[in-house]
Amino acid sequence: MKFECKDQYDLSDFIALIDFLRSENGCPWDRVQTHESIRRNLLEEACELAETIDQGDTGHMEEELGDVLMQVLFHTSIEAQAGHFTLDDVADRACKKLVSRHPNVFGEKTDRDWDQLKREERGEETVASSMDSVARTLPALWRAEKLQKKAARAGFDWPDVHDALDKIEEEARELREGIDAGDRDNMIEEVGDLIFAAVDAARMCGIDPEEAVHRTCEKSIRRMTYVEQAAAREGKRLEDLTLSQMEALHQQARHDLEGKTPVYDKLEYFSALEQK
Repeated sequence: MKFECKDQYDLSDFIALIDFLRSENGCPWDRVQTHESIRRNLLEEACELAETIDQGDTGHMEEELGDVLMQVLFHTSIEAQAGHFTLDDVADRACKKLVSRHPNVFGEKTDRDWDQLKREERGEETVASSMDSVARTLPALWRAEKLQKKAARAGFDWPDVHDALDKIEEEARELREGIDAGDRDNMIEEVGDLIFAAVDAARMCGIDPEEAVHRTCEKSIRRMTYVEQAAAREGKRLEDLTLSQMEALHQQARHDLEGKTPVYDKLEYFSALEQK
């Protein structure tokens, strides 16, 4: 098997290149890879693609789509070499699935929605079996949200978002009790319950919990950058500050970066630093 280098490639070249790299004349590393050894690569490439979407960077998106497609072709090449299925089989199955899930376009009119059609395809006759089918490899917040949505479709849901907020308070109290008792197993359980309850509230508000937490992470980075830079202007490192001084600068970061009302007067922050 050989591969011809060109100035311009198409999809058939991409498929041929992956097969060549995994052949006897290709790359020793590519040849020995398995689904398990490159599993994480697919997840990482998908996340990198998602970041380009969030950034609206179409040029970079083109590159990352190629990286995701490479993972699809690589996994398919492994199975084709084993004689199980080919890329055409993958395409055939995907097309049939899309056709079956669009009966209003390709067949009879129906009131069944996408999720109902999926459940019928998978033979999911109960709510529990539908919940059990949710991939356990999903990010935990998304998995929690999908489980809650499936339960809600069956009527198992809070009547109002304020009930979900009450549940958060209840779970927070139970976590406090677990901490006070020093019961680590119970603490783990209650932390999970608290986060699950917060996801439920986010779902009822129409908020993507993953997006919300990512936004908070970015906000945390911005504020910490502000705090460190403010300390540096006073000739201090973060480690040189007391907790109260760091909190004062953090509150100022909230004011300057997000327009929130500061708890302390700005001059008091730097006065506290000077007295350190």
